[in-house]
Amino acid sequence: MKNPLLLSIEYLKGVGPQRAEILRSEFGIFRFRDLLYHFPFRYVDRTKFYTISEVTSTATEIQIKGKITSLREVGEGRKKRLVGNFIDDTGEVELVWFRTTKWQVEKFRSLIQKSITIYGKPNLFNNKLSFTHPEIEEESSEKSSSGLLPVYSNTEKALKRGINTRVWQKMQAEVWIQVGNYIKENLSEELCRKYGLTSRKAAFKNIHFPDSTEALEAARKRLKFEEFFFLHLSLQAQKAHGKRNFRSFAFTQIGNYFNDFYKNHLGFELTNAQKRAVKEIRADLGKEVQMNRLLQGDVGSGKTIVAFLSILIAADNGFQSLLMAPTEILAQQHYNGLKEEADKIGLNIALLTGSTPKSARKIIHEQLESGELDMLVGTHALIEDKVQFKNLGLAIIDEQHRFGVAQRAKLWRKGKRPPHILVMTATPIPRTLAMTIYGDLDATVIDELPAGRKPIKTVHRKDKDRLVVFKFIKDEIQKGRQAYIVYPLIEESDKMDYKDLMDGYESITRAFPLPEYAVSIVHGQMKPADKEYEMQRFVKGETQIMVATTVIEVGVNVPNASIMVIESSEKFGLSQLHQLRGRVGRGAEQSYCILMTADKLNEVAFKRVSTMCETNDGFRIAEVDLELRGPGNVMGTQQSGLLDFKIADLKADKPIFLAAKNAAEWLIETDPSLSHPSNQNIRAFFDAFHKKQLSWALIS
Repeated sequence: MKNPLLLSIEYLKGVGPQRAEILRSEFGIFRFRDLLYHFPFRYVDRTKFYTISEVTSTATEIQIKGKITSLREVGEGRKKRLVGNFIDDTGEVELVWFRTTKWQVEKFRSLIQKSITIYGKPNLFNNKLSFTHPEIEEESSEKSSSGLLPVYSNTEKALKRGINTRVWQKMQAEVWIQVGNYIKENLSEELCRKYGLTSRKAAFKNIHFPDSTEALEAARKRLKFEEFFFLHLSLQAQKAHGKRNFRSFAFTQIGNYFNDFYKNHLGFELTNAQKRAVKEIRADLGKEVQMNRLLQGDVGSGKTIVAFLSILIAADNGFQSLLMAPTEILAQQHYNGLKEEADKIGLNIALLTGSTPKSARKIIHEQLESGELDMLVGTHALIEDKVQFKNLGLAIIDEQHRFGVAQRAKLWRKGKRPPHILVMTATPIPRTLAMTIYGDLDATVIDELPAGRKPIKTVHRKDKDRLVVFKFIKDEIQKGRQAYIVYPLIEESDKMDYKDLMDGYESITRAFPLPEYAVSIVHGQMKPADKEYEMQRFVKGETQIMVATTVIEVGVNVPNASIMVIESSEKFGLSQLHQLRGRVGRGAEQSYCILMTADKLNEVAFKRVSTMCETNDGFRIAEVDLELRGPGNVMGTQQSGLLDFKIADLKADKPIFLAAKNAAEWLIETDPSLSHPSNQNIRAFFDAFHKKQLSWALIS
């Protein structure tokens, strides 16, 4: 007999072809199993009844026993509605239905003068209490023994087709009859006992039809644990598989390049955080197991010098390195800074971007393959098939949120073995943060600023405060400082009301006129030569203000710039806001970030802006980003958006999350092949789960 869990949803009693199409298109429910995983998002206590005299318009969903005494149709066309008078011994309310069908009207008329229960949220309209589209039960319906009835997520389209809360409950009751006995256990008795977990069958039963509040909580705990556990198990298995099969090169030597530079050319004392980072990276590079490490630190905290010291370790062991940056501006900046240091010790370095001439590309390709080049800095051009190394040992990715997972995976094929991976970022994006929590990426945090740096002060200002902001900028310029003013768009958009760059530039030049002030403009549609000319004017102090798009999010280093004004900041993501703020605060003077917004903000925008004002901590910002955007698909290529959790919540369920993580780590350590008889339930479910996953989790 075919497993009923796999039956098409249209064969469930009470569904049929039309409802099945709604369930497929609106909820992704194709089979009986999918319906079972459509969990309630809340529960209502249907043991308590109210009288009409007790009802207020501020009440939440309530239920009342009474009778419909009459029905009438009111209004015309789209405003037409069905209105019923509903009474009990204490008073009267109206019941209202919009856009009713003929069969619904007939059904409601058949209920006149019968004892019924209505359930819904009361409203106040024309000083009269009413219930819009209440649920109606003609007699005491089957309920869970606890009186807790589930409420399922729904859509307007589904409601129009008659799929209301009661229908959801009936469908779940029917599917449980069909599949309840086919739910197999997928955890071992030992794990269930150790972590106090109810059985899988009991969990599914009580999540839909709870026997008690305690049974419901036990069901939630079990199903959340299960979701976290199998994701952890996949990541741990991938990690163990990588360690067994993806061997990298062990850099065992610390030689002339590293020692000469560190002793004679470094020129400043590393912070304790930088020293710790170098020590952790050095330990990783000394093993044949591939390093997969995240180096996190605010812009200006000194990540690049740590990366360069890592490159020197690779060079001391005869291996090449690459550094991939998301933009030509940032790649050029990295190249300029690293070449200055590399020349001191005779390290051969080159730059490869989309603008590199064909003749220069040919030389670079030849020198890479011969091993003459020790290091290559570049953009996406580094992942082209033509770019081949003699012995690539270390790949460094800066601001990795700009690169897709599949793009980064191409770096693995550049050497005889997968290179060691070092990811640098000022703000971990949600996917990377999630992987760090899961333990698939090792994290190193540079949590100190170099000596003399002051934390940036961030403030929120609204459009009505613009003249005050301009006055502040002028005062800072009088002190010899410079300012960035960033806009989200280049040209006006009919669909979006952002401040656009060109209008902004005109208003800035009016507020800061020549000859007292000079203003630069930079955006992504400019030719590279024009962009570089404007950049250099600002770097040299020939202009006091740079009006730009987010092209300057990374890759501009002007210590004298002390003000960052971000227009329409409510439209930016937290990662971008944090990156833009990092353009200032690079000198010894106090720097400021001014977040300009519209006068009214929605809840999410306010959360972003207030978070930026409260903290400079990149990990804290990433946690809020995780909360607002979701952690991405950890096992796949999606960078953000919710994980495929049906019930678990990465932030709210931290204790269960950590317990599941510990359980998965223990299991892989004690039975890595899941071959023990007690783990066969886990093995069977894991194989089915794991086959659906790609190996992207191996790529940071």
